[in-house]
Amino acid sequence: MAQDTETASFTRWHALAGGCLFNIAIGSYYAWSVFVKPLQTEFPEWTRLQTTSIASVNMVMLAVLYNVAGTLIGRFGARNIALFGGLCFSSGMFLASFAHSLPMLYLTGGLLVGVGLGFGYLPPLYVGFKWYPESRGLVSGLAIGVFAAGAGIVGPLAGGLLGWKGLIYLMGWRQTFRILAGIYFLFTMVGALWLNDPPANFVAPKPKESAAAPKVSAINLTTSQMTKLPSFWLLWVAYMFGCFSGTMTVSQIKPFADQTFPPVAGVATLVAALAIPMGSAGSAVGRFLSGWMSDHLGRLLTVRAVLIASTIAAPLIFHLSGSAPLFFVMLFVLNYAYGTQLSVYTALAGDFYGPKFSAANYGILLLAWGTAGIFGPLIGGWVFDTYKTYQYAFYAAAAASTISLVLLSMAKPPTKEQLHAVGAA
Repeated sequence: MAQDTETASFTRWHALAGGCLFNIAIGSYYAWSVFVKPLQTEFPEWTRLQTTSIASVNMVMLAVLYNVAGTLIGRFGARNIALFGGLCFSSGMFLASFAHSLPMLYLTGGLLVGVGLGFGYLPPLYVGFKWYPESRGLVSGLAIGVFAAGAGIVGPLAGGLLGWKGLIYLMGWRQTFRILAGIYFLFTMVGALWLNDPPANFVAPKPKESAAAPKVSAINLTTSQMTKLPSFWLLWVAYMFGCFSGTMTVSQIKPFADQTFPPVAGVATLVAALAIPMGSAGSAVGRFLSGWMSDHLGRLLTVRAVLIASTIAAPLIFHLSGSAPLFFVMLFVLNYAYGTQLSVYTALAGDFYGPKFSAANYGILLLAWGTAGIFGPLIGGWVFDTYKTYQYAFYAAAAASTISLVLLSMAKPPTKEQLHAVGAA
């Protein structure tokens, strides 16, 4: 019996480790901004809006295809869905290295990489929730936190840090794409093979009781029932506005850092080189720590707190950028708030609308993040092309966080009357 318990414990962590390895690879798409300047150097006719909008394509594809993956994962299994996603992601990166036009870049680095993201994002969560149903916030925080950490590794690897000049400087962005594609292929294939479902006789440990812990709905709403609730759309719009500052910052941070702390002899300054790792660290810590905190303090309280921080940090990251330490602090806070929302909203969908259909229900909620993924990079790139500064983009980020906070202050779980009205009670 003890041996069976030890084996089950190992298998739980083994599956979680597979998800983490997989997410390190596909999460590196957050480092796209490190390639913006090299692309515009080779193709000076390409605008900032055009080059940074690859991130928008990636985010939209992830948000839309997450739902497609959700309908297929029960039939084909998490492992097969992940294998397909990893293959598309690494192939898209490899083929993008041969791009000589914007359409080719968008087709490979945008659409094909986006397909990989859309099919790859769900399996680690899907498997993790099955193995750890008693710690949904922790699982989503860990899986999505590691997703953010990938960019913190790829950013310095490609762009340079300290004495390391970076792969782009040493061999160009095309060869860098090919090397990264090989690494992504290895990580995603190995990670996917470890994503196995628990056996039929698996029984998860009971969660510890806490007065402030989130209360999971005993009623499982289908997606159709959930979307009939006005409270859901309040949550959806709040999520969209709340993520705007994060998607805008992620897509523009390296060019903004290079502008604020200009390169010396073609090599990025230490501050600019650390911009992506610092942002990734904030996002990863927010996803993991706030995911864990929300299990004990409550989901809504956790998100409201970080939205206040985001509202303050967004304009300050521009106005305090003359000081490297303050720039890093504001960048960390802003990304912490962004990462928190991606983690906590994942678990919130199960709390409000029941765990049975939470993957499909969160897929609809994730479209709000995808919408923010359209407008964040687009507005950030347009503001720079128009004014040659990111000042107003950060002002817009603060305004969006404020709107999200106001909306979220009115968010509540569905009442018995509302559940009855949609036929769920």
